[in-house]
Amino acid sequence: MNSTNVKMPELAMNCHIKSIHYGDFLAVRDSELPIEKGKITGLIGPSGCGKSTVLRSLNRMNDMVQGFNFEGSIEFMGIDLYEKKIDPVLVRRYIGMVFQQPNPFAMSIYDNVAFGLRLNGFKGNKSDLDQRVEKALRRAALWDSVKDKLQKSGLSLSGGQQQRLCIARAIATEPSVLLMDEPCSALDPIATRKIEALMLELRERFSIVIVTHNMQQAKRIADNTAFFSVDMSGDSHTGHLVEMGKTEQIFENPKHEMTRHYIAGEFS
Repeated sequence: MNSTNVKMPELAMNCHIKSIHYGDFLAVRDSELPIEKGKITGLIGPSGCGKSTVLRSLNRMNDMVQGFNFEGSIEFMGIDLYEKKIDPVLVRRYIGMVFQQPNPFAMSIYDNVAFGLRLNGFKGNKSDLDQRVEKALRRAALWDSVKDKLQKSGLSLSGGQQQRLCIARAIATEPSVLLMDEPCSALDPIATRKIEALMLELRERFSIVIVTHNMQQAKRIADNTAFFSVDMSGDSHTGHLVEMGKTEQIFENPKHEMTRHYIAGEFS
């Protein structure tokens, strides 16, 4: 087949990680992570392998950690996000984040969703803001549950609803990429399935990268899966990308022995 006829996947981000340090500690090394547009990319691997470190590097959240140093590049919209001239706050306008524990602010449901819009200097009037809040809540499958209590505290919602509220807050600014760090780990199975169903809907609009310890969850929702592990020799605990591919291939026909051992549950 002529290579010119092969359609390459469109990338939302392309990550070239040479090294990530916290002070003298080398946390992650030598990892290439292409993030396809309109897909869910799952990051799996044992504890301490650098999954969350990589995830938080994608929108420069780690900049706030003392001693953090990134070498490499994160290409987004033709720009390296680690160029000195780039404002990390602006990066987070386009690359949203949902954390492990639901963390609604101690303010109304409405103000939780409007927070990021106001922070980013939303120029519309009250009617425009109302529409953006409603749109985000609808996308997060929460509008019907909260439309009559928008002035109640976001903390009054159930755990699953709080996480959906945080998703609504993250997507209200219309980011291109949504990062999710173990978004279901604090939720019961019913709420987890609702969040998973929501992610499958949201990938039509957003490119999603999710860190999960739950391999079955990765199988259910991820289009592509990246397996990270730690160096197994000496005293090193440095994480690195072992293998990445279509989720079906990673789980059913992994190329690397370490991936096979992890998928088989031989270490965690």
